[in-house]
Amino acid sequence: MATETKSTTENAADTRHQHQVLTGRVTSAKMEKTIVVEVLRLVQHPKYRRVVRISKKFYAHDEQRQAKPGDTVRIVASRPISKLKRWRLKEVLARNVSEGIKAEIKRDRGAQQ
Repeated sequence: MATETKSTTENAADTRHQHQVLTGRVTSAKMEKTIVVEVLRLVQHPKYRRVVRISKKFYAHDEQRQAKPGDTVRIVASRPISKLKRWRLKEVLARNVSEGIKAEIKRDRGAQQ
């Protein structure tokens, strides 16, 4: 009986420190070490039964300033860092391809002149 109780407490300890994880797109990276992430989710409307897109903005801490606008990122819940920041950047999943293409076009135009 004691071994069953011990195994259940070990499982509870493993799940205790799991934080909420969200995936979204960076809309702004203009602040110092802070990014704004827009998370989209699909929800069925309670009255009309139509699927509706709902977006919400989250302020996340980006210590290395590696996320750029348009990037798809994964954020994780953390302790309160400031008045609005309750999330931190976990990883950048996909880079914004259009930003890289724009930089290449500017570089090519500069080389031609």
